[in-house]
Amino acid sequence: MVKLGAGRRRRLRLWGRPYDEDIWRRLRVAASILAAVLAVGTFGFLMLGLSLLDAVYQTVITVSTVGFRELGEVTTAYKLFSIVLIMLGAGSVLYTVGVLLETLVEGRLTKEFGRRRMVQDIDDLEGHIVVCGWGQVGQAITETLTKEGNTVVVIDRDEGVVESYKLFVIGDATDDEVLASAGINRAAALVVALNNAPANVYVTLSGRAAEPDLFIVARAMASGDEKKLFQAGANRVVNPHELGGAHMAALVTQPNVAEFLDIAMHDRELNISITEIQIPFGSILDTRPLRECGASGATVLAVRKEGGEFVHHPDADAILHEGDVLIAFGTDEDHQRLRQLSSS
Repeated sequence: MVKLGAGRRRRLRLWGRPYDEDIWRRLRVAASILAAVLAVGTFGFLMLGLSLLDAVYQTVITVSTVGFRELGEVTTAYKLFSIVLIMLGAGSVLYTVGVLLETLVEGRLTKEFGRRRMVQDIDDLEGHIVVCGWGQVGQAITETLTKEGNTVVVIDRDEGVVESYKLFVIGDATDDEVLASAGINRAAALVVALNNAPANVYVTLSGRAAEPDLFIVARAMASGDEKKLFQAGANRVVNPHELGGAHMAALVTQPNVAEFLDIAMHDRELNISITEIQIPFGSILDTRPLRECGASGATVLAVRKEGGEFVHHPDADAILHEGDVLIAFGTDEDHQRLRQLSSS
């Protein structure tokens, strides 16, 4: 699990959005003030005896300080009103032009600086997860990973990613340079979730070539894709359609079991869950019986041996070895004690 400190999390925000909202609000305010000044000026000159067209014309040349000539009879009231209108109008015009220039020039610069900061933040990451594809599957994957405290960099060709996520690379994931810009060489895992079967195979190949030890999970569009993805270098292959169908069938035949497993796997507010813990090199549990894990309070449901096979309902006398993965059920405190025991 990859986590960032509070300072880093504050930096990894969607660039430009707060600034953009503020600049457009000020632009609307400036336009409203200018429109109000023009309306008041037109109405005032109408009251001074000018026609509607002449009132509009006189207002515009007065506010803009062009001052070609005065229309109508120039009385004392006419002069006083013109003085006030020039002061208000000139200020509103200058403010509107200033905000407009800031929107067109400084706003773009701020976005560019924000983009560069984001690129630097991605360059500083290590042990993060790269997700290729921002479709429904990719969004669901990213949401789950981030809720569990992982840092995710998304790759997608659609610039709409900017509006919904904070760490992204715009480009084709089949391009090696795009993968490199997402920090594939420093990532802990690669999730390939594109909506194109050949592209998924190609990205899997590229990811494996870039980092031989990278953990890769790939999406299969059809049952025939699984073999190709494994051959391309994927560690795990998931077919969302088959997985979703099997889950829906389980909800029909064993609804309580299926719902309980969903809660145990995904409900972060529940105090009990299922987790996996690998026995590291030099662990006190290496070559020791499984019963010694009982001190942690967690229940070991299965053990995955280093060769990949699962041992279900392992006997208490079963000997553990370095590299074995314990599939344990219990509270967060139980899991923490088991982790501490395995790393002793």
